[in-house]
Amino acid sequence: MIDAVIFDVDGTLVDTNYLHAVTWWQAFRQYGRTVPMADVHRTVGMGSDNLVGHLLPADRDTSDDDAIRSAHRALYAQYWERLVPFDGAAALLERCASRGRTVVLASSAADTEMRALRAALDADDAISVATSSSDVERSKPAPDLVQAALKAAGVRPEQAVFVGDTVWDVKACEAAGVACVGVLTGGLPENDLREAGAVAVYESVGAILRDFDGSPLA
Repeated sequence: MIDAVIFDVDGTLVDTNYLHAVTWWQAFRQYGRTVPMADVHRTVGMGSDNLVGHLLPADRDTSDDDAIRSAHRALYAQYWERLVPFDGAAALLERCASRGRTVVLASSAADTEMRALRAALDADDAISVATSSSDVERSKPAPDLVQAALKAAGVRPEQAVFVGDTVWDVKACEAAGVACVGVLTGGLPENDLREAGAVAVYESVGAILRDFDGSPLA
């Protein structure tokens, strides 16, 4: 029996992944680093503490790392008031809640950014609790965020299912013992999500809503 559904937000419920990719690319450029956009895109979903080190050489001068992260936050914040949820996102949260599921948002975003994402979703009545980067020591692909969501929902790993859009979501879930359903709206191929361990893959959260009774969320 599934008692809780945990949702990633960026790229899963709200259409932000390519905004993150371009603003990270710009932030790197501001500090003299040229990182191919495709490489940036594949790391979106990692927490910023892991992303910078994943994309830049290990033997680099790290003195600009914090400034790069700050530049990304400032560049991305310009889009906060224009964020758009995916079709069916709010309705899926509401469907889960109406079926007695505890609905949890689990995002690597900071608290201020999380408020912008929730405002874009406009589904607070369906959301029981939300966790953010301030609730954990390590970001995805570490399992901390998923574990924090489980604790907030008061459920065991086998009582929950996670919905996410990146391999980092799937890896974090695997480490936490939680089944992960993938969606393709983050821009990654279905095969990447399945190879990482996703138990099912859908085109979007809207597609999950249409197949709700046949999905792992049911």
